[in-house]
Amino acid sequence: MTPEVPLKGLMDPLSVEEAVPELVWESERLSQLPFRVLRGHRSSVTSCHFCCKDTKILTSSHDRTAKLWDASTCSAIGEYGGEHVAPITECNPTQDSTRMVTSSYDKTVKLWDLETGKVLWSVSLDGLVTSCHISVDGKLVVCSADVDNAVCIIDTEAASKVITIKGHHTSTITRCCFDAESQRVCSVSSDRSVKLWDVIAQRTTINLKGAHDNAVSSCSFSASGRLLCTSSWDRSLKLWDINTGGYRLHGPDHLLHAHRGSVSCCTFSKDGSTLVSGGYDKTVVLWDVVSSCKKLVLKGHADWVLDVALSTNRKQVLSSSKDATVRLWNIEDCEQIPAVIENKKAMGSRIAQCEECQRSFPIMHWDNTNVINKCVFCRLPTPSVLHLPAIPLATSASL
Repeated sequence: MTPEVPLKGLMDPLSVEEAVPELVWESERLSQLPFRVLRGHRSSVTSCHFCCKDTKILTSSHDRTAKLWDASTCSAIGEYGGEHVAPITECNPTQDSTRMVTSSYDKTVKLWDLETGKVLWSVSLDGLVTSCHISVDGKLVVCSADVDNAVCIIDTEAASKVITIKGHHTSTITRCCFDAESQRVCSVSSDRSVKLWDVIAQRTTINLKGAHDNAVSSCSFSASGRLLCTSSWDRSLKLWDINTGGYRLHGPDHLLHAHRGSVSCCTFSKDGSTLVSGGYDKTVVLWDVVSSCKKLVLKGHADWVLDVALSTNRKQVLSSSKDATVRLWNIEDCEQIPAVIENKKAMGSRIAQCEECQRSFPIMHWDNTNVINKCVFCRLPTPSVLHLPAIPLATSASL
């Protein structure tokens, strides 16, 4: 691999440049966005996650290892290697950050103890394992294999396959994941379709054929389970309201002008208000979910962005890339960037319904929609009696 050369020269006001890693946040004068670069993997970094209450970072790579990083120093504090004999396609930590599941082209899925670095079990599949995800309760792992285009669900306690759905798609499955309730599995494929499998009923409940115009690369559920986001090589991102089935009447919401190339990954913030995507144009994009509008673009990677993650407090963004690096972006003050402010103003306002009086009222897109869910009248404290001038009563003389 050729050595990385720091990029020189100025970019646009929302871009950043390559920086020598130090124990301080770096920022170019025009970018106004601090960032850190995590180096240590020897090949493409396929996935990245915040864990341990956002104090640690977990990554996996085609170099056949996974790494644990200290988020405050951006230094590697643990390496998980020597077990997979082919590139790791994905890693995923449990909710309590005690364990991790990894999938690999060596046709295995492995569960690790993050503290000891030991493999607790390894399950073999018939083909290359392209994706894996662990349920919120940590009891199930879902993974996809290229042979028979199958989805497999593994019981983490018994270390055994409990469900194998062969021929679930007609082409390679690129990503699969559980919803927050661990009751549905979404899978997307290069056959351009999106499918939802009900774990309890053990049947496909939603089959979106031709969901995109090219291979579907990734999928992500919002924490509420209402929205599903899908990304595609057709350069688009789509939001599907799967709880109400609103997409059946109106179609999905399109996030327009997503990237200048194929979109490789997407994920929701914990509160569902923000979406982050990464693409083959080497950029990371933050989206306002309510308005379906682009909020911020982060530039700096030297190759495709393969995965993204957002901290619980939405102050930091992670991105991993084919350039063998991970970037930690501090977006806490991004609302103060002139270009972001202008973009919000251009979006104008939207109409919301007051949860108390049920009347419609306008909300500007830069307002905090988690706070403003009532109209101005219902947000007022208990109103005092208004003292208005008395209206004189009509008398017979005035009639």
